[in-house]
Amino acid sequence: MSDTKVLRLVKKTEGELPEKAFTAKTIAKAEPRPAAITVIKPPPPRKPQKPTKQRELPRLSREEMLQIFRTMYLSRRLDDKEIQMKGQNRIFFQISGAGHEAVLVAAAMCLKPGHDWFYPYYRDRALCLQLGMTPLEMLLQSVGAEADPNSHGRQMPSHWGHQKLNIVSQSSPTGSQLLQAVGCAEATYRIKLVKELKRLIKSFHNDEVVYVSLGDGTSSEGEFWEALNTACNLRLPVVFLVEDNGYAISVPVEVQTAGGDISKLVSGFPNLYRQRCDGTDPIESLAVMRRAVDNCRKNRGPSFVHAKVIRPYSHSLSDDEKLYRAENERLADAERDPIKRFGALLLEQNVASQDELQQLKDQIDREVNEAADAALAAPQPAPETATNFVYSPAVDPTSADFDTEDRLELSGNPGTMVDLINRCLHTEMRRDPRILVFGEDVADCSREKSLPAVKGKGGVFKVTANLQREFGSARVYNSPLAEANIVGRAIGLATRGLKPVVEVQFFDYIWPAFHQIRNELALLRWRSGNEFSAACVIRVPVGGYLKGGAIYHSQSGVSLFTQIPGLRVIYPSNALDANGLLRTAIRCDDPVMFLEHKHLYRQAYNKSPYPGDDFMIPFGKARTVRAGSDISIITYGALVQRSVVAAREAEKRGISVEIIDLRSLSPYDWNTIAASVQKTSRVIVAHEDSLSWGYGAEIAARIANELFEHLDAPVRRVAALDTFVAYAPKLEDAILPQAADVLRAIMELHGY
Repeated sequence: MSDTKVLRLVKKTEGELPEKAFTAKTIAKAEPRPAAITVIKPPPPRKPQKPTKQRELPRLSREEMLQIFRTMYLSRRLDDKEIQMKGQNRIFFQISGAGHEAVLVAAAMCLKPGHDWFYPYYRDRALCLQLGMTPLEMLLQSVGAEADPNSHGRQMPSHWGHQKLNIVSQSSPTGSQLLQAVGCAEATYRIKLVKELKRLIKSFHNDEVVYVSLGDGTSSEGEFWEALNTACNLRLPVVFLVEDNGYAISVPVEVQTAGGDISKLVSGFPNLYRQRCDGTDPIESLAVMRRAVDNCRKNRGPSFVHAKVIRPYSHSLSDDEKLYRAENERLADAERDPIKRFGALLLEQNVASQDELQQLKDQIDREVNEAADAALAAPQPAPETATNFVYSPAVDPTSADFDTEDRLELSGNPGTMVDLINRCLHTEMRRDPRILVFGEDVADCSREKSLPAVKGKGGVFKVTANLQREFGSARVYNSPLAEANIVGRAIGLATRGLKPVVEVQFFDYIWPAFHQIRNELALLRWRSGNEFSAACVIRVPVGGYLKGGAIYHSQSGVSLFTQIPGLRVIYPSNALDANGLLRTAIRCDDPVMFLEHKHLYRQAYNKSPYPGDDFMIPFGKARTVRAGSDISIITYGALVQRSVVAAREAEKRGISVEIIDLRSLSPYDWNTIAASVQKTSRVIVAHEDSLSWGYGAEIAARIANELFEHLDAPVRRVAALDTFVAYAPKLEDAILPQAADVLRAIMELHGY
């Protein structure tokens, strides 16, 4: 079923929006008419006005009112305790949620821990407390204790994460959680479309909601707008809470946001249920949050709550707000302090006496002090655990479990790299209903009614051809032209147990997604201490030798990705390896960047018959393309064939060259490299990356460091010039390494 058809089936919003809802109609003001001619008309007769329908505020019991105050006060006292501990050099960072407590307690009261999903930001201490996180669990993070459930001592304080409560591990970059939250909600949407997924995804609930919060400054990030776009387009059950305290560190909202009001800027988004509230008033906030959550539970689309809060403390202890905020402004905020206001309300309405409130405060103070003592006594992680959980501890794609090369059975006519990648995708999607394929132009035709009448796109290189026809639009679909959107959503989907295999159309345009890849995808498992992970595959066409590719279709900067711990980087040079390595990538439990050289997609020399539906090649296993005794060439990608051509020519001159195709760049096969170098004593590292700081620099350095005594000559590198790839064919040939360059290096090294 297509996304379009599904959207038609979603129940439409019933009734009117609340009076405080932001809609285009309520925000829009009439344009002033030209004043050229003034016509005086008698005023029309006044119609009797209907009484305004007021929304009732929630009616809460005494226990509920006291619980709200308790959580708010507890949150504030934890901030104060951390500030005290930072002053005593017992913790090393502090950032508070002061002033945000009211709307956060209200939000948590409307949501279900362990049922709904949460993507908070660093001010959300009160939310996490109300959901069930304890003061001790928070202070364990402050002191960097191993028992900290947020990150096991790996992240700063106030970077929330709790597996049992479905609070997904948070990182420091502001706004990076938004696309992941949308991806998490998209998992709900896809599971409802694909029947098999309901039995495979155990954490699924039909009415689940995804909460994501942000500060007013974060609304300046492009990923905020990308997240809203997709949430509204698919009508996903996401509650966006903007906690607007008027400042992004020292920059006020009128400088951050055109017009100073983010709600006005989002007023044109369709299917977006918009409200605003005084976020320092827990009762008003509760009424608004209930409506927002109810809107999502009923599958009416995303909700947007704009809560005006205050920031009575500086941005963090690394900041001093007195440097940029006037005293009268700070005093005005202090009058709106939610702790002060709600405490006064409890007294005014005889919910509690002054003595009862003081007893409650004293009890909380004791609880915080006891938690602090326990946290300070908790041990920090052992040094030897530093590298734990960089990769999956349960599934090892370098192991023999993924090695079927010795049992290879080829059949059928030889196919190109495109053919065998496409066939791998088909067979794996039949095997595993959790696999989703999306990206720019990957579908055959987004408008399903046109599908019978068209041949179908299936990607700009036809690698994903006919996947949509076989598996439907619920599992194969196009994305917006936004690379961060693709990867960010994939992280959220993968966190829920689905298996996204996404495509970034050209390596040259991957940079908007680099933030999500480096700071989120590769880091999620490690920073959460294996509480959360995101196993997905990013397929990326890469490389030059295109004759016309030029600067923005020929880049090869793989070293920027191989240096990222937690990310597997794979680079096949032929059809057979592409099929086996992609299958391993899909079946492993780590994020994988799968690089496919565009020049190699349809070459005749790298074709192969089909190896079978379970053919796999383990990561970190190189292939000896050509045995030799005089010189070793360590290479990958398009340089494999160019090295073969050079080696054949060298053989005519009496030089025996061994060629090692790495296939897997991270991890790489050091044992095969070492064995080859020890045999030949001379080595060339050849690659398409630029020479300086390229991928070969690490290999060459390690050879020089660990195999120096086996070398009879310096390690040579053959690589691209330290420039960009030009459009003119002669320039491109001069910039990229050719077979002649490899041969020259062979001759020079042999004569050393």
